[in-house]
Amino acid sequence: MPQPIVAANGHDTRPKVLVPEKLSPDGLALLQASLEVHERQGLSADELLTIVGDYDAIIVRSETKCTASLLKAGKKLRVVARAGVGVDNVDLDAATKLGIIVVNSPQGNINAAAEHTIALLMAVARNIGAASLSLKGGKWERSKLVGIEVKGKTLGILGLGKVGLTVARAAGGLGMKLLAFDPYANPALAAAANVEIVPTMDELFETAEFLTIHTPMIASTKGLIGTAELSKMKPTARVLNVARGGIVDEVALLAALEDGTIAGAGIDVWTSEPPKPGDTASRLIDHPKVVATPHLGASTHEAQENVSIDVCEQVLSILSGQLPRSAVNAPIILPEEYRTLRPFVVLLEKMGSLYTQHFSPSNTAQQLRTTFDLTYEGTLASANTTKPLFAALVKGLLSPISSSDSLNINIVNAELVAKERGILINESRSRDQVEQEGYSASVTLKARLDPRSPSASRVLRGDPFDANASGAGRRKKIEDQVITGFISHNTPYISRLGRFNTSFVPEGTMLLCRNYDEPGKIGIVGAKLGKSGVNIRSMTVAPIETSATPSEDAGMAAGDGQREALMILGLDRAVSDDVRKSLIGEEGMLEASVVVL
Repeated sequence: MPQPIVAANGHDTRPKVLVPEKLSPDGLALLQASLEVHERQGLSADELLTIVGDYDAIIVRSETKCTASLLKAGKKLRVVARAGVGVDNVDLDAATKLGIIVVNSPQGNINAAAEHTIALLMAVARNIGAASLSLKGGKWERSKLVGIEVKGKTLGILGLGKVGLTVARAAGGLGMKLLAFDPYANPALAAAANVEIVPTMDELFETAEFLTIHTPMIASTKGLIGTAELSKMKPTARVLNVARGGIVDEVALLAALEDGTIAGAGIDVWTSEPPKPGDTASRLIDHPKVVATPHLGASTHEAQENVSIDVCEQVLSILSGQLPRSAVNAPIILPEEYRTLRPFVVLLEKMGSLYTQHFSPSNTAQQLRTTFDLTYEGTLASANTTKPLFAALVKGLLSPISSSDSLNINIVNAELVAKERGILINESRSRDQVEQEGYSASVTLKARLDPRSPSASRVLRGDPFDANASGAGRRKKIEDQVITGFISHNTPYISRLGRFNTSFVPEGTMLLCRNYDEPGKIGIVGAKLGKSGVNIRSMTVAPIETSATPSEDAGMAAGDGQREALMILGLDRAVSDDVRKSLIGEEGMLEASVVVL
């Protein structure tokens, strides 16, 4: 977890979290142990817009609207956490483009929402709301308030997710017959709860005596139940909505109640919360056939505690560099799977950065390529997801040429960023066993040359050399831009760089020199570095990759019959570009690049 950090001036430099709505004390305590938490309830939209730029995370419930403009103003925002299930108060598209992870708590209030559904079901069936008001008004209207029993009645469940299944189990205990429509329902779970899956919504509407809704509020479900759907129901049917306002068309529902198309409704959620005086929602609330509650589905002490702790744990996880368990705009990755992928995430980011720095035009007289083949080999080929690896590669490719302020790349927006930058990454898997000692999986990155480029045209014509490059007959081959890496004991290694076999840990400041494989080359480089005050901490000499073409198998430099090698030096400090350039051409030094990882 992020640890408290105090700068030299005494200011708290821990990540900052804004909490503009009420959150449970236990959740806040989790955050306060390692983050700087500001509770600022009652802020206006303009006030929120003014201060959000100072925060790394914001935790909201249902009142705060995280609009595109608010998210854009949150220059440091890494996570928006919704303490609840629905995220319709968060602009997901804007958050995704900005690389902001949006999390919710789909588990914390399942039981509360299901119990409230059953409470409304019973209240509608037995006229509880009207009876209570009547009695409080000094009346005794037993004969007017006769209800119905739910035992033996058919409950239609629209949406058989976790809440729908929990409602089904509770209603089954009341002796109700259970039907459901959900094209994505789990048949085994439905059968275990004695729920019969019907093939169409129309069949559900026509059969149900109570209809309960448990779908998310998305474009395809807005107004899902309107005049046409309600007209298919029995006149004795009752509708329950503890999901989201707007799924049931309020105008159509009011008309259906007034003309007797259906017998009643139990509504907890509204298109406008709170409803405005005189609007359709207010008229529904006042209707004698409606039991109305003010969005109480998740309003239990237990549920609020659960969702608070859940989202606060996820905020802590994200701000410490881990993956959330309930990201709305990112793929779900199980913790154990991420633990397996984590070392490769580090490796892929380093490979991407190594590519951009080592193969840059200033080092190789070639253009950086934007089309890549990324191959996962060995045990890594069986990973359920490679999204974190893809994101790490994109981040690595762009980090040397982008400012840190603009480089918020993660599993949320990696594909969008790659597309915007014109980067195409083709992922593939090779299940061939990796038999190298010490590791069972590897990753190969190959940059493909754009066939429309002049250098590609020369290669396709059979001319593999660039006459304009520095150095006699300097090689400019399409096969050159390849990097292979692996993990051993949780440490990343590079095993191939360009045409050279090697084994080095990509970290710190490194000098990579392509040179003629002759005695004395290390001494030449060492002398140059020594004069500039740079010390060599480590050294690896890499031979030509043995599976190259016949002329390359001999390891010969272009045009002169001399063998080549790659010298990889770990340095204790940065090397000036003047020193780097001075090495090239010095007694057989063909190329030199400085890489910082």
